[in-house]
Amino acid sequence: MKTPGKRPPKILIRHAAIQKRVREVAREITRDFRGQRIHLVGVLKGACFFLSDLAREIDLETSLDFIAVSSYGKTKESSGQVRLLKDLDTSIAGLNVILIEDILDTGRTVHYLLRILRQRRPKTLRVAALLDKPSRRVKQIECDYVGFAVPDEFVVGYGLDYAERYRNLKDVCVLPRAATR
Repeated sequence: MKTPGKRPPKILIRHAAIQKRVREVAREITRDFRGQRIHLVGVLKGACFFLSDLAREIDLETSLDFIAVSSYGKTKESSGQVRLLKDLDTSIAGLNVILIEDILDTGRTVHYLLRILRQRRPKTLRVAALLDKPSRRVKQIECDYVGFAVPDEFVVGYGLDYAERYRNLKDVCVLPRAATR
């Protein structure tokens, strides 16, 4: 994506590497749940690209649902408050649930969602995140399936955004500071 007069975001993880890692994570999930049905819960909007690619690579009976939360709004810093914007459409009681997140950053969002989802009595509850930024962790969260560990940079692309922009980039990129002004 080129913007006249502005520097494009710097590529951190190329699309080919993302696709390779998504296939590897899908094989791990397929192995861990061999012969069982799984239910993927994508956190909107950022996880939709990762969830779509991952679901197509998992060799199990798979169902999907989505949940939406907000903690950033149109800024680069989390407000620290997580709000539920869209709840699940179906019950997850008794299901093998994998929460699909674009990035595990402070851990507040995943911590909040795990608390809500556990109350609904899934058979199992795991977390898969495309990106993990452990240097920013505030809540201790263990991620069962991680695509890539990333440095403390503001990343966009492959579903991740800044003020609803850059989601459509095929690569995961570092957003230059000048792009957020």
